[in-house]
Amino acid sequence: MTKAINPETLDNGPTKISVGPEAEADYKIVRQTLERITRDWRAQPSLEELAGEVGLQPIQLQRVFSRWAGLTPKQFLQAITLDYAKSLLRDSASVLDTSFEVGLSGPARLHDLFVTHEAMTPGAYRTRGSGLTVFYGFHPCPFGSVLIMATDKGLAGLAFADLGEETDAFEDMASRWPAAAYVEDMAQTAPYAKRVFEPGNWQQDQPLNVVLIGTDFEIRVWQTLLRIPMGRVTTYSDIAEHIGKPSASRAVGTAVGKNPISFVVPCHRVLGRQGDLCGYHWGLTRKRAILGWEAGLSAPVLETV
Repeated sequence: MTKAINPETLDNGPTKISVGPEAEADYKIVRQTLERITRDWRAQPSLEELAGEVGLQPIQLQRVFSRWAGLTPKQFLQAITLDYAKSLLRDSASVLDTSFEVGLSGPARLHDLFVTHEAMTPGAYRTRGSGLTVFYGFHPCPFGSVLIMATDKGLAGLAFADLGEETDAFEDMASRWPAAAYVEDMAQTAPYAKRVFEPGNWQQDQPLNVVLIGTDFEIRVWQTLLRIPMGRVTTYSDIAEHIGKPSASRAVGTAVGKNPISFVVPCHRVLGRQGDLCGYHWGLTRKRAILGWEAGLSAPVLETV
């Protein structure tokens, strides 16, 4: 059964979906370990040190971390030690140039290849979503709880929330199109969560359809984000150059921050000019976690501990 919700009269917010105590505990352990490695990679913390800080035996931490991220703590540390982000940033402009030229074809097979998109009409944006029905639901994912929003045309929204913050996440997303009708229906949204966060389901012959709802400028920025391959990053100024607005870096930053389909439209791959992470609507810890997860998927196989 589904139920329609008017966000302007919402009292109790959406139904809170339990991510499960084990999954939530794993996420906290991995998040703390990612933060420690990212912050102190120069000190080369050992597996024993990392495990002691989260109250686990080394083999337990390795199992939890590997199950969640697809690589061991040592492998993640190796990627950071290789000055991963800065080396990618140095060639970020060529990444975008190449992407525009070859349409993202090449040896790196990544999920962006399997996304097709369309923009809603400017009229739908100006009317604040009037006449639009949006289905939504919360689901567990590798980065906490994820809010999925979809229309009959495809995925329209993806937001993250920590446990207990589901209502805030919903209200934040619903405020973007306040005149739309919101219907809580996990049966409609669950297939999107399964498709987005399970790499085995990224299929080139069955592209994921996403619906971009924003101003013309915002949509141009979001379309550019889709051209940044997994395992690569770029800067706000490079995006401004590529959309023909070289002096609009600040406006580009605002548009990146308003991206309604996080992760799929990879705003997390945009860094500051000096390689700093800058802001992220869903928190810098989550941004680090996503970049680390992608590093594990796109990096060459490294030796195990």
